[in-house]
Amino acid sequence: MRQSSVQDGWRALLRREWMPALAVLLGGVLLHSMNVLMLATVLPTVVGELGGAAMMSWPTTAFLASSIVAATCTGLLTAAAGARATFCAGAIIFGIGALLCALAPAMGWVIAGRFVQGFGGGLLSAVAYVLVRGTFPEATWARAIALLSGSWSVSILLGPLVGGLFVRYGDWRSGFVAIAAIAGVLALGAFRALPAVAHQRSAMPRVPAGRVALICAAIAGTSSAAIVASPAAKAALLAAAVGSLAVMLRLDRRATAPLLPSDAFSLRTPTGVGLWLVLLVCVTYSPLQIYVPVFLQSLHGLDPLSAGYAVAGASLGWTTAALVVAGATGAWPDRLMLIGPATMGIGLLAVAVLTPWHPLPLFPAIVLVGVGIGLCWAFIAQRVMSSARPGDEAVAASSVATVQQMGFALGAALAGLAANVSGFSADVGSAGVAAAAFWVPTSFVVFAAAACLASLRLHRLQPAKS
Repeated sequence: MRQSSVQDGWRALLRREWMPALAVLLGGVLLHSMNVLMLATVLPTVVGELGGAAMMSWPTTAFLASSIVAATCTGLLTAAAGARATFCAGAIIFGIGALLCALAPAMGWVIAGRFVQGFGGGLLSAVAYVLVRGTFPEATWARAIALLSGSWSVSILLGPLVGGLFVRYGDWRSGFVAIAAIAGVLALGAFRALPAVAHQRSAMPRVPAGRVALICAAIAGTSSAAIVASPAAKAALLAAAVGSLAVMLRLDRRATAPLLPSDAFSLRTPTGVGLWLVLLVCVTYSPLQIYVPVFLQSLHGLDPLSAGYAVAGASLGWTTAALVVAGATGAWPDRLMLIGPATMGIGLLAVAVLTPWHPLPLFPAIVLVGVGIGLCWAFIAQRVMSSARPGDEAVAASSVATVQQMGFALGAALAGLAANVSGFSADVGSAGVAAAAFWVPTSFVVFAAAACLASLRLHRLQPAKS
């Protein structure tokens, strides 16, 4: 009976009339996520031709910062122009940014192009959640979100591969031209396939420059904290970033056109607690992508591609677990929202113990962290969306992607702080690297435990079902 209902659920989502819309949404998220990783493959070649080695991290930072700002503004833009128009605009902006990179005569142009791309990609990722809500029935949301999450896993396999193929058999500029062409096709497909979700047809609201500036300040603080050497400076920058976000939330709750739900990060509502869960599980996940590849290369002599694909096991675990549990009903979503963070914490402890020892048994531990977030992610996002207050539906849906990227950015800064405090540096010996390899993942178990507490709080806020 249960297996039949699960299959019926997938058939309900994969209906012929919905397949074009679903394909467009998956394509948008895949385009955005794949380009995050493709740049890592082509950037050394770009620097070799254009120079600017000192600015090598700036294209990624510009992309991430712009993506977060765009995701934050998605609810505002969809209310004014509609979700379909916002998605099409995101694809076009993404393509324009790719063309700027393709035509770049210097590294500064590449940074500018990545900033434009990041804004378009942020719109694509965030509005996808709005369109899931407006296109499919609520019973299929968890499955649709699981497929969107799977796009990130596919991108980890395709991004470096595509970038490597263009570098080896063509040139990096042609890669960006191809991306621009794909973005144009995606915009046309979106206009034809996506539904015209109802929106508030009103005058274009005023850009909330003050709140956006506070978000940018928080991003700058977290990004700077990841690269400064002094632990005291890291702590000060993180405190400034948290303070900027706190002020932004206070101003946003009083605004007539909020960027986030009116109860964002409240501990008294399901949407507010759900956003805490989104933030905490993303912070917990972040050290895998940043430092574990470095540890594998330094301690065990793996080449960069092998180390990167070893860490990609986490994304494989995320996607597999999300697809397996997407049809869970009854009490299981609440259970999985507790089991998921607990599994992530266990996985991180295993990573901490095994990384200094041997890379082979480390792979299952990495996969376990991905399985943990995959078990709970779709249900957290569904709870945030379904519990939104009247009038907050669009901003609640788009806030999932906004807070997700904020969590990754904050996690990157905290991972840098943990690595610095544990003695990790570019010229440190193997003993120092081994110490950092233990303490960096161990320190993030605290966030997994906090996510478990948030999950228990979310369960208590659920109304009793008869």
